[in-house]
Amino acid sequence: MLLVTMAVAPVAARERAALDFTVPGIDDAMDLHGDPAEADLVVFVAGNQFMVMPPLVRAFRALHPSVKRIYYETLPPGIEERQIRQGSIEIGNLTLSVKPDVVLAGLQVLKRERRAGVVGRFVPYATNALAIEVARGNPKHVANIADLGRPDVRVAMPNPSWEGIAAQIESAYRKAGGAALDATIMHAKVAAGTTVLTRIHHRETPRRIIAGTADAGPVWISEALYQQRIGNPIDTVPIPANQNVTAVFASAVVRQARHRENALEFATFLSSPRAASILHSYGFAPPPAKKERSTALPRPS
Repeated sequence: MLLVTMAVAPVAARERAALDFTVPGIDDAMDLHGDPAEADLVVFVAGNQFMVMPPLVRAFRALHPSVKRIYYETLPPGIEERQIRQGSIEIGNLTLSVKPDVVLAGLQVLKRERRAGVVGRFVPYATNALAIEVARGNPKHVANIADLGRPDVRVAMPNPSWEGIAAQIESAYRKAGGAALDATIMHAKVAAGTTVLTRIHHRETPRRIIAGTADAGPVWISEALYQQRIGNPIDTVPIPANQNVTAVFASAVVRQARHRENALEFATFLSSPRAASILHSYGFAPPPAKKERSTALPRPS
């Protein structure tokens, strides 16, 4: 039986029972959680944090029981960024016109959103580094990131068009093997079909490796550790610090947030010891030193 990153059931509180008509692999939406129509808080989260959101939301609601209904998305950050710009998203025949109250993303995304006037100041709450997912036992003997350039290693690679992690991975390629390694993996092997660009890498990469259609995939280390945590036949190949890249994740309240008070409370919670403990248990590291942080979140007037 393949577990394939099946997420924990949505944790938003329900006031009434809902008809459950999920058909796995046919009609499911694993990165949409809760009820956007009746939400007390709407959070757009970088997809690499899909596994940590259920315990974070539970802990937050325990502290703030009045925030009963939380809707959140864990799609790739580039997709969520476009969704904010366009005001809606289509998945199959479903159209959602939902606006976030708070955005959790990498610094580059939040800097663009701030320049566009979408969000205010942002506060870092975690960092994450890269690793390589491989099938259990590492049958291709992938020892390092340079091995992803081998012609016999099929790579599941996040698409740079909407996956924020892709730029970080390409930076690691250049650290390990210069522009030549980056070009081999991102151009020559794409043309040969031995690098496949994913659309939602935190779902597709482990699925491809378990199914045997990919041999390796660079991911955030928290994602690789989660696959092992839930018992999927995945092993992790570490990337040394001199070839690795660390991303900073921060929270930012949307300027026109509909639920501003709740958004401020959630952003503040993410910097708390309780949230840090949860994040650490899933492989996330602490945020950077104070000098790189924003000032404290303002209270609403």
